Amino acid sequence: MERLIKVGKIKAKRSIDIKGSRIGLGFEKLDRDVFDPEKAYGYVAESGIKWARLQSGWQRTEKEKGVYDFEWLDRIVDKMISIGVEPWLCLCYGNELYSEDAKKVFGAVGVPPIFTEEEKAAWRRYVNATVRHYKDRIHYYEVWNEPDGQWCWKHGPNAVELAEFNKVTAQECKRADESCEVIGLTLCYDEAFATEFAKTGVLEYLDGISYHTYSVCEDVWTGRIDFFKAMREEYNKPNLKIFQGESGTQSRSDGAGALRGGAWTMAKQAKFLLRHLITDIAHGVEFSSYFSCMDMIEALNGSVGDVASYLDYGYFGVIGADFDENGKSVGTYTPKPSYYALQTLCSVLSEEYEVCEVPLEGLVLESIRLQDVDFDFDSTAHYAFKRGDGSVAVIFWVPKNILSETYEGTVSVKLKEEVAGKEIYLTDLLDGSVYRLSDSMLEKDGVLTNIPVTDSPLMLTFGSFCDMEEI
Repeated sequence: MERLIKVGKIKAKRSIDIKGSRIGLGFEKLDRDVFDPEKAYGYVAESGIKWARLQSGWQRTEKEKGVYDFEWLDRIVDKMISIGVEPWLCLCYGNELYSEDAKKVFGAVGVPPIFTEEEKAAWRRYVNATVRHYKDRIHYYEVWNEPDGQWCWKHGPNAVELAEFNKVTAQECKRADESCEVIGLTLCYDEAFATEFAKTGVLEYLDGISYHTYSVCEDVWTGRIDFFKAMREEYNKPNLKIFQGESGTQSRSDGAGALRGGAWTMAKQAKFLLRHLITDIAHGVEFSSYFSCMDMIEALNGSVGDVASYLDYGYFGVIGADFDENGKSVGTYTPKPSYYALQTLCSVLSEEYEVCEVPLEGLVLESIRLQDVDFDFDSTAHYAFKRGDGSVAVIFWVPKNILSETYEGTVSVKLKEEVAGKEIYLTDLLDGSVYRLSDSMLEKDGVLTNIPVTDSPLMLTFGSFCDMEEI
């Protein structure tokens, strides 16, 4: 980037100052009290995210049969709303008051109340009470979490069983608040499971479906969206919304959970965050939620009374923390590079815009910088976004495997008519630095010659697409 002229930085926007966005952040596992939300709210408020995924915590809420204490969750919901973030609620997990198996599992994770009439009735009452309680504060309710994985459906995943559970839960949500929307499935990885789920007719009871994508392969991210778009068409449900409910990765190589054992670093985590959220948004998800806000224990497979069984530390957070002897996130909470990448992206892709055709034609020219020729722009991942005033942003990167390869090179492009003559800047989305192109990169015939490209997203803007603080 040393050939460019740094002129400013993307102006960070607080969540409360943004009216609309498709970017969210996970604020899960407080049903198990694994971190202190009070120490995280300030960072969430300054991040610019507009959606926060919470988990409802049946066992934490109903500790005496028929008595619901929402105070712990009220504090979180109300705080999120006050800082300009809309909470959406995953209804989960089991309750030891009604299920014997829940007495054995830390947080009653993965113990669905589906076997006895008492369990089923208690779940319906709990769902109804929860939705009635949050009628004016929460609009989206999600049914359970990752039920195609045995960690969250511990007696063994069953798509038909899940479909009936989704149907009953959705009906109870609508009884409590007919205007709410219910999100089902919450798929982790098994598309065959999703197909079997849909064949039951359960989509008629749902307003949307959610899925998770823990993969370093970008074809998997886009393929999952295409899969659900095709399902929507097959079942004639054009208004069925698609939510990317969880995707993230570690910031170090020794963490538990999804993608564990990979050669993760803080820098790779930040690149992953940008690539994934941009891809999701460009492919039309309702909104995309990055997992997660905090470093914390995974807490999916712990046994009650055996603390060591759930000290499975994950490092998925955009905010780092230390851990006490019980696995709770403690110490000084510290933003990582991924936090600042998220903050930049939230500012850039806020308010109204539409996905549009990329107004650039790829060229491959001689590159003194590489002592070779350019990387072919047409082989990059590239997406364009257009605002009502005609300003355009083109975000692009070389889609190398994040774990094994890095890339720094050049590309050349010819501007199409719709962006010709507009003021041009290049932004590094990792840190929000804004640059003016050097004269050698600007040709009179509308060609940008040998501009930088890396394996991390860069953004060309044409016109006043986003707000910048000049230096």
